[in-house]
Amino acid sequence: MKPAEAYLAKAREIIACISGQIAAIEQAADWFAEAILAGRMVHVFGTGQCRAMVEEFWPRNGSFPGFHPIVELALSAPNPVGANGPRQAMYLENTPGLAEQILRNFALHRKDAALIITSSGCSVVPVEMAALFQQRGIRVVALVSLRHSAVSASRHPEGRKVQDFADLVLDTGAPTGDALITVEGVEEPVGSASTLGGCLVINCLKVEVARRLARAGHPPKVLVAPALAGQERAHGLFELAVAEQARLLAKLHQELEAQTESITSFRRRTPEKPPEEFDTGSFFIT
Repeated sequence: MKPAEAYLAKAREIIACISGQIAAIEQAADWFAEAILAGRMVHVFGTGQCRAMVEEFWPRNGSFPGFHPIVELALSAPNPVGANGPRQAMYLENTPGLAEQILRNFALHRKDAALIITSSGCSVVPVEMAALFQQRGIRVVALVSLRHSAVSASRHPEGRKVQDFADLVLDTGAPTGDALITVEGVEEPVGSASTLGGCLVINCLKVEVARRLARAGHPPKVLVAPALAGQERAHGLFELAVAEQARLLAKLHQELEAQTESITSFRRRTPEKPPEEFDTGSFFIT
């Protein structure tokens, strides 16, 4: 069998793995739709190559407002060497405390939902991100390559993995090491699978969430290509979707600004208190 044919055969196994998780996908879709219908957002986070899956939610054709991609460029390694390279990204994604600093930029709410995407589930920042969301009473869904995670060592100081802080776990179906195919003359397997399986899960989630929003009387404003809907309608839907996404995002920052003003005002009234006694990272909307 040719390598490409072998890869496609393995890809069908990935599809079968995703098909076996429909009940769990529907449960996650219930939570995500509930958050969006409440006027809140589904926070989506991943590092490294998982950034591609984060951005699969928004913005692209077939997507709609309500999903909040948290993309930290320093954790994505877009360049092979130099600034924003993989050495720095791999170091930073295992830096304790960084997740808390990222989340300090947003006013979180118990009605939010969260999805953490990670192949191994073992890097420090994704683990801490899941833990912080859960501490704030937010439902956490983890999208992990379970076979790979099972034999991978956690870098978290306590040996915890993302799954330990998830209310629901979904599997990309990727094997240990991610790659699927052994090619003659090449010692290491090639042809990655986690993004393939992850994107299948993500788009299953999107279509299920869209159905729930429509059934609730709030059909989503979906981004669509001009080739399908015509230039005028596609542009109109784009503007509506972007405006809706901006409205939802504004809450995360307006509420944070109000918290900051409250903290600043309190400090002015109590100048004898040193700033370090106030942990602004612990504030969230109840």
